[in-house]
Amino acid sequence: MDITVNGTAYTLDLPDDTPLLWALRDGLGITGVKYGCGIAQCGACTVHIDGEAVRSCQVALADTWGEVTTIEGLGTPDALHVVQQAWIAHQVAQCGYCQSGQIMQAVDLLNTNPEPTDEEIDQAMSGNVCRCATYPRIRAAIHDAAIMMREA
Repeated sequence: MDITVNGTAYTLDLPDDTPLLWALRDGLGITGVKYGCGIAQCGACTVHIDGEAVRSCQVALADTWGEVTTIEGLGTPDALHVVQQAWIAHQVAQCGYCQSGQIMQAVDLLNTNPEPTDEEIDQAMSGNVCRCATYPRIRAAIHDAAIMMREA
């Protein structure tokens, strides 16, 4: 199976029905994507396929329709993505387990809605669970990232 992840083409010798999550983690050693629940309810496994946020635990390798971007593929070699910068500035992460999925979902939100309200942020992020409950920091980081993206 051929797949492009974070700009690099790979050929994987895995069954077509392998969840993308496990193809990334076990097949390619890309561990920024996390296993949380396995049923697309927690958001820890969120990645982008052709720029769209998806739960990688629920997408079969054979059903991957485009380039996959994980947390490792955001930003550039010289700079973090603005959402990652905002996450650091607001000290969002506590345990950090959910953060890659949170960031990937936030990037998707800002790509489709560059000026979200608190309610729109809450709705867009509602499928991403943070057991440490850093939701106010997440919301603040998203607002700041939106400003940085507009100014860039």
